[in-house]
Amino acid sequence: MGFSKAAPQQARLKVAVYGPPGSGKTFTTLLVAEGLAKAEGKRIAFVDTERGTDFYAMNVKEREVHPEAFDFDALYSQSLADVSAAVYALDPKVYGVVVLDSISHLWDAAIAAYTGKKTSADTIPINAWGSIKKPYKGLVKFLLDSPFHVFILGRQKSLFETDNNGEMKKMGVTMRAEGETPYEPHLCIRMDIVRGDKSGKVYAYVEKDRTGILSLKIIPNPSFSTFTPILPLLGTVQAQSEDPDEVAAKDSDLLTSATVEKDKAKEAKSSEKYAYFNGAITGAKTLAELGIIAGDLKKNSRYMNETHLAGLRVLYEERRKVLSEAAAPEGV
Repeated sequence: MGFSKAAPQQARLKVAVYGPPGSGKTFTTLLVAEGLAKAEGKRIAFVDTERGTDFYAMNVKEREVHPEAFDFDALYSQSLADVSAAVYALDPKVYGVVVLDSISHLWDAAIAAYTGKKTSADTIPINAWGSIKKPYKGLVKFLLDSPFHVFILGRQKSLFETDNNGEMKKMGVTMRAEGETPYEPHLCIRMDIVRGDKSGKVYAYVEKDRTGILSLKIIPNPSFSTFTPILPLLGTVQAQSEDPDEVAAKDSDLLTSATVEKDKAKEAKSSEKYAYFNGAITGAKTLAELGIIAGDLKKNSRYMNETHLAGLRVLYEERRKVLSEAAAPEGV
């Protein structure tokens, strides 16, 4: 693998949307999804974890915007397993848009599926999070690589940090989901509503847009037209992300190779030290000289393996015995 000229390979919109209750996440997404589906002559697959679309699937003449029913196919489930199976089976010839509403429930499902041992504080141990995240991240990866326009909706949560006085201080808000989720799609939009005396207005705060067209814009009452300037940038080829298992395997080989080289270097150094101290102990003429060598050996013991150290200990004792006998007065 080497460098090559960069080429754009994005064929579909991939969008994360989050916000507090009543901020227009579902309704706005349906407006955009409807426009995208009609443009492609395909249908919308809507994963509804909280029956939030029931009234949007019917005519409501009093509804000022889009009083007619939205046309979409729905899956009502909070099961990560059921949602994953249904999404993986979607036919791109039939469906053009996939909506997850909300990803927060699917993240909860991933955590709830853990049945292993917990810590003394009743929390999930750090080494268990990899297996918990794997099916969840697998679904997200599939959608980002898929030939569908994708909208990942999530609930909002507050972010807190402890200040210098030990007090919890609110630092901002984010999507209530696995930590990396809002960063994965090309666009991340925070929805909110500003209420007036008699009515309110929905706003889309564009926190991230990799195209640069909508970056940091604050858009009142967003709709399908909000996203149409981005559509001409989309091509016909959808880039595929690397398989995390294959990446891990490559890096594991690299780590193993580095470990082997490190072990070889350590063994070579141990052999070098062993040869030196073997000669020094054998050549020691007095107990005092042998004592100095023993002190030097102790300082260098961390560079030597146990086999070499054990051999030098035996040699040291034998030499100390010989020198002690030689130094003893006659008749003693």
